[in-house]
Amino acid sequence: MQGADTAWILTSTALVLFMTLPGLALFYAGLVRSQNVLSVLMNCFAIAATVSILWFAVGYSIAFGDGNAWWGGLGKSFLSGVGIDSLSGTIPETLFFMFQMTFAIITPALIVGAYPERIHFSFVIAFSLVWVLVVYAPVVHWVWGAGFLAEMGLLDFAGGVVVHVTAGVSALVLAMMLGPRRGFPNDVQPPHSPGLTMIGAAMLWVGWFGFNAGSALAADAAAGMAMTVTHISAAAGAIAWSVMELIRYRKASLIGAVTGMVAGLATITPASGSVGPIGGLVLGLAGGMVCYMVTQAVKQRFKIDDSLDVFAVHGIGGALGTLLTAFFVSAALGGNGLADGMTTVSQLGIQAFGIVVVAIWSAGLTAVIAIVLKMFLPFRVDEETEVQGLDLALHGERGYHNM
Repeated sequence: MQGADTAWILTSTALVLFMTLPGLALFYAGLVRSQNVLSVLMNCFAIAATVSILWFAVGYSIAFGDGNAWWGGLGKSFLSGVGIDSLSGTIPETLFFMFQMTFAIITPALIVGAYPERIHFSFVIAFSLVWVLVVYAPVVHWVWGAGFLAEMGLLDFAGGVVVHVTAGVSALVLAMMLGPRRGFPNDVQPPHSPGLTMIGAAMLWVGWFGFNAGSALAADAAAGMAMTVTHISAAAGAIAWSVMELIRYRKASLIGAVTGMVAGLATITPASGSVGPIGGLVLGLAGGMVCYMVTQAVKQRFKIDDSLDVFAVHGIGGALGTLLTAFFVSAALGGNGLADGMTTVSQLGIQAFGIVVVAIWSAGLTAVIAIVLKMFLPFRVDEETEVQGLDLALHGERGYHNM
């Protein structure tokens, strides 16, 4: 065990949990109507609590157990065989378990942005738990648990495919199955608190250093570079999105700037351990511009109410970053260089294959999970509840008492 590595991953674990609670929760809460702010906060908080126990019970074992190329098995259920002296690399395995738990928490929490203001709380929790088991945990094993995508040489340092593609694609499927909010797309009330969203976004920016630099699993040069390119990409994404708004509307919004920041972060995530500063800049700019255009297309052209743009920002950002990694990993562009025998074209093929496989897996199983759960649990709230807001109807509380 190395003390410095352990101290850094202890810090990173806290930072990644901070991304969900309170970062993502506040980011999403500010974007909905005031009658639904507590509903969004409750979704994120409840997912954090329930997924933590699920990860302890079987999720970690499926993801990182000594199984085969497809799943890890159940040998490490309830941390069986993991003691105080067990190591994962140079850190305690209990700490590695905790670090990965925070990823398992934020990934289904990202999907919360696809369905706020119109979905039943009981369905959210049941779906999130089943989804982590059958969609997320196996993909983790494929990419980070010595599974078949890892054996092929897929480059996904911190979760472009594992986190963002799984959550983004699943969010799009759920949004399509659930249907749009009342008045969508032209008569939906604007976010009730852009300031709250900015506060949450700022927490995400800070927490993402643990997400990306922590994925080095060591206090070393790789962590330092990952932190550097993460920050550059976040800043570039915010600028790119704001410029796109200025060109189209002659105004740059706060919500646009922070959404562009998140797009930049999602785009650099898979590449953060492979590329240099120039790669961070280009990926951030590309993420801000491309995710902006996809956001407009999803809602205006295809009329899909992915309410808080999970697919456009996370799904597309993660996929874009995964593809661009094949180019910017080049040593000539400041990256780590390609593996022996690998060319840019062959690496790009592996990156694309990983995205397609994981997207199909996520979309298909999300649809199956939702169809089955709808047989037993209420899916969408009735119209009266949607008008009133979910806070009072489902939780018996109000976010604001001066309404």
